[in-house]
Amino acid sequence: MSSTHEGTFEGLRAQLQEAAASFADGPDALEGILLGIVDDVDHAVREPLEIFPVCHHSPASAIAMARRLRDKQPKVVYLELCEDMAPLLTELRNCKLPVAVQSFATEVDGFPAEWSPLSVVAPITEASAEYQAIAYALDTPGVELVLVDRSSDHVFQWDARGTETAEPADPDAPPVEEEAALHGDAVGVEIGDLRPRFAELEEHLLRHGKVRHWSEWWHQYVELPLGDSDHDTYRQVMLLIGSLFRRLAPGDPHRVRVDEDRERHMWTRMREHLAATGADPADCLYVCGAFHAASRVPEFGVHGTDTFEISPPSATTWQHGLIPSSHAAIEAQFGLAAGSVSIAATVWAKNVRRTRAEPYRLAGQAGTKKSRARKVAAAAAVDPVPDLPPSDKLTGFLRQPPALDRLDEAELLGWSVEIVRAARRNGYLASTADAIAVFETSILLAGMRDRARPTPYDFQDAAVTCIEKDTVPGRRDVRRLVEIMMGGDRVGQVGYDALPPLARDVHDRLAPLGLKLQQGGVQRALLDIASQPELERCSDVLWMLRYLMPQGAARPIMGERKLGERPIQESWDLALGTYQRALIELGYEGVSIEQVLEQRLRRTAYDRRATAATVLEAVEDATLYLRSRRLAEELGTHALEVLSAERSVDGAPEVLRRVRRLLAYYRTSEPVLPPWIESFVKAGYAHYCTLLPTAFTDDDATVRQVAAMLGFLFSMESLALSLGCDRTQLELAVVQSHPEESSKTALLWAAQVQLGRLSREDLRARCDELLSNPLVVPAYPRYLSGFLYALDPVPGLTDFVVEAVSNAFGRLPDPVLLPWLPTLITTLRSGGAELAPLLIREAGRTFPGRLAALDAWVPPWRAQPETEAAHPIRHAEGGHGCTLLAAHPATCDAVASLLGCEGTWETADSGPAGVALTGRHPDTAVALEALLAGA
Repeated sequence: MSSTHEGTFEGLRAQLQEAAASFADGPDALEGILLGIVDDVDHAVREPLEIFPVCHHSPASAIAMARRLRDKQPKVVYLELCEDMAPLLTELRNCKLPVAVQSFATEVDGFPAEWSPLSVVAPITEASAEYQAIAYALDTPGVELVLVDRSSDHVFQWDARGTETAEPADPDAPPVEEEAALHGDAVGVEIGDLRPRFAELEEHLLRHGKVRHWSEWWHQYVELPLGDSDHDTYRQVMLLIGSLFRRLAPGDPHRVRVDEDRERHMWTRMREHLAATGADPADCLYVCGAFHAASRVPEFGVHGTDTFEISPPSATTWQHGLIPSSHAAIEAQFGLAAGSVSIAATVWAKNVRRTRAEPYRLAGQAGTKKSRARKVAAAAAVDPVPDLPPSDKLTGFLRQPPALDRLDEAELLGWSVEIVRAARRNGYLASTADAIAVFETSILLAGMRDRARPTPYDFQDAAVTCIEKDTVPGRRDVRRLVEIMMGGDRVGQVGYDALPPLARDVHDRLAPLGLKLQQGGVQRALLDIASQPELERCSDVLWMLRYLMPQGAARPIMGERKLGERPIQESWDLALGTYQRALIELGYEGVSIEQVLEQRLRRTAYDRRATAATVLEAVEDATLYLRSRRLAEELGTHALEVLSAERSVDGAPEVLRRVRRLLAYYRTSEPVLPPWIESFVKAGYAHYCTLLPTAFTDDDATVRQVAAMLGFLFSMESLALSLGCDRTQLELAVVQSHPEESSKTALLWAAQVQLGRLSREDLRARCDELLSNPLVVPAYPRYLSGFLYALDPVPGLTDFVVEAVSNAFGRLPDPVLLPWLPTLITTLRSGGAELAPLLIREAGRTFPGRLAALDAWVPPWRAQPETEAAHPIRHAEGGHGCTLLAAHPATCDAVASLLGCEGTWETADSGPAGVALTGRHPDTAVALEALLAGA
């Protein structure tokens, strides 16, 4: 074989040697590079196993692949794709392209934990050579498809994220939109990545090619010339390009080493398969990127060395599936220019019509006709064309002048009219004159760039120049409108049969809603659960999806889920078709959404950074969404352990709020409280009593957190005492507290009032003393802030807070009041938003309801002494107070019998012994009289 093709490229070698000597003034490095490129092409052409170089998402590669498969009809197709993705390829027929084959791992074993979750995707479009190879191999009897690239596990084994530095953003990168994020942050695996990795080389090509970005250069100088070329020409030119970029743009050393390891891996796998099956290399076809086709590693070829050892996979468990993809997602992930994949799809459809080629499509593929599949199957049965010895096609290709396509005026005129129509629909003031200007400018730009026929990129620049104004009136600019007009951002879809079990289960359980959930866009679901109780199960699924999936996938419009409440009517906006990727990835974590939700709750609760508030939130979610008492008790017990280990009070407000809510739920829905929450209250009472003195003096502890601690202690006091706690511990903690901050001092005073260690008269006297001291007046708002936070643990002080604020406004002069009035307002708004209703209700009850009554109104805290003077103490005389009881003793006897008291009635002449207590302590009777008189 070597002697047969020994002189194939001798003429080209001689010409390049003469050119190198002329340009470099003698044989030098340039000669070595040029002759090395020819040697690489010759080396790949001589290989007994035919190598088919491709570029990903290239219409020219796809057309050439379809033609070569029909001519050669190989029995084995080796494809550069992760070997562990092979079982998924048969499911492509149930999908609407573009889609991506994905490997996913949530729990890593053998990789850094911060890498989790791991994701590898390989996008597939119809206008790609690998899809042609897959469709041919899967629908042609007797053909075997073998994936030979490294596995998904090896992608991360060979990764070096820790040593790589972030590259600057590409100015030509597509906008970050919803469709562009379909792949997330997954690692992309692409067949035929031919983008130069050497910045100077790429800049040189773009500058001399008079193009803006790499995608346009490839379209102009590779796609169009190779669109109608024969197989040998296409193959040799692609090998030439791959060798050129390999020699002139080696790129990062780590990436070069990874690429060479991939090539060693692929050739090792192919030799293993040939040895195991006994297949003839002449009946095989190796589909890979042109960069890898020009490889010179020792393992290259069927006769290469077997020195490469493939490392065993890690212990990480990988899940595999298909996820929807889009043109924008492919462009964003692989750094292509915006709209380049859509333009490639348009060029692919045009080439199919122009060349009358019969592309391969999987039988039953969504979006294709059955008759088309039958034509493909019939064409596959044609006898293969015998291979002829390859000849030198490079010399003629490199020497021929560029083909000047004639101007297709009808096509360009249609583009110009359509872009003006689209611009008007999007708010631009475009007219027929703009269409003419776009038409002429496109021709002008093409001429300036040495092109006879304007490309879609020329037309895009012309449309922006002629139509775009200083502002964008709508949501899309003119560049985006051209991309949509050229084919738009086509979004793929994974069929029902190709979905994981969890996703199919979700669709089945939501079937009673009667919606087409796989369609894109937002759909409204109305659930009248009161008349259709079976829809409550759908409601449960929707609430779990809202918890697990992104915000827009399931959004409640009407209805809410609270502890202890049953749904009556709900309204939802569903976009499961748009967020199909997120639903599929849930299927990698479990077989049902209940299982996935339980796993996530456990993962959140047992995280090393979890706090008691976080664990209580997981307990509440387990009760709310799963209605699982078993899981709630397990997580609640863990919350007790986490609380006991905490040494700060940062989460006290959240702990208080959730414990109150859980206690209210269990008291109304359970006959007895669960043991875990009783233990939590008992341990929390002792825990916060211990931390209270330190929190009062700690600068890092806010007044809100200290108030939450007191709220827990006071509101849970009755339950804690019934469980065996000692109130003396709380009293000692309050006595040991000595705050220095004004707001915490007011909070301590409120706690002392609640414990009975400070009377209201003393508290009022302290506040009057603060208002009377000019040095303390500027700090008075902070005292009020402390009293405001005290309303949560001591709600009985609501009237006193109203009194304190009123005294401040009444006693302080304007020069003192006005400077701190904004501070007071902002403090009340920011710190006491949830407590404001208490103050409003108390103020409404205290102040007069009409403006006319305000002048004669006397505050109740000032009117109390006058009321006591107006109503002197009346001592009971004689036994007149007991006359009614003596006349009707049955009522008193019944009450005494109910209380278990025994006794006899005294006679009337025994004196007024029954009212002696009232005479000695008349304040209670006077207060009751005043209350009744006011009512």
